[in-house]
Amino acid sequence: MWVHNIDPVALDLGFIQVHWYGLMYLIGFGGAFWLGSYRAKQAGSGWTEEQVSDLIFWGAMGVVLGGRMGYVLFYNFDQFLSDPLWLFAVWEGGMSFHGGLLGVMVMLWLFGKKHGKSFMEMGDFVAPLVPLGLGAGRVGNFIGGELWGRAADVPWAVVFPRTGDGIARHPSQLYEALLEGVVMFIVLWWFSSKPRPRMAVSALFLILYGVFRSSIEFFREPDAHIGYIAFGWLTEGQLLSLPMIIVGTLLLLWAYKQKSSVVATHPR
Repeated sequence: MWVHNIDPVALDLGFIQVHWYGLMYLIGFGGAFWLGSYRAKQAGSGWTEEQVSDLIFWGAMGVVLGGRMGYVLFYNFDQFLSDPLWLFAVWEGGMSFHGGLLGVMVMLWLFGKKHGKSFMEMGDFVAPLVPLGLGAGRVGNFIGGELWGRAADVPWAVVFPRTGDGIARHPSQLYEALLEGVVMFIVLWWFSSKPRPRMAVSALFLILYGVFRSSIEFFREPDAHIGYIAFGWLTEGQLLSLPMIIVGTLLLLWAYKQKSSVVATHPR
């Protein structure tokens, strides 16, 4: 058992504080740009480094705007109804992956209209770049001592002082960093470098995230103001991930059914 005592502030300049969580966002976006630029330089990629730079900027806007709106609407809708302007109180924190995903999808559509690229082409290119940011974000959650896990008696259990109960818990943030970050990156990067139908990479991303997030929810403490949605175990995160698994599975089946039409790869 270990007591969490990490300072969430990475740098305090007096007039401004730089939090580790914010730095993790920079790592995620920076890593996505580096990986995307690497693939854009490969022969036959169909992308330029300038397009990748624009894509990451548009994607970052989608993550921030969609993530905030998703957090407010999915997890704190009652507070939004009582105070609609709270939606813009970004300094209070609060981000939702599922909201961020929807925000990115909107931005991809707008980006595609500008650059003449299909939605699925962009989705397949972006999907392998995302896990690095997801993993970094979960590490940021752990450093900040938030989104902790359920009570546990495993040797690596952690006591998070912010809970105020002194109970040792699963470091579920690190579980998510491992699965949603490391494992997803390895699988998607490898899969996207092989011959496969268009939209198969996007589909696999949806399936993997939905399965990994739903599984880890069994180790993660549900939001106190929401609790369990149904059956004494179903959480909001699992409910929001279910459509990802269903849609991803349908897209993957459709992609391989239509594989004779387009087969594409990203160079290693």
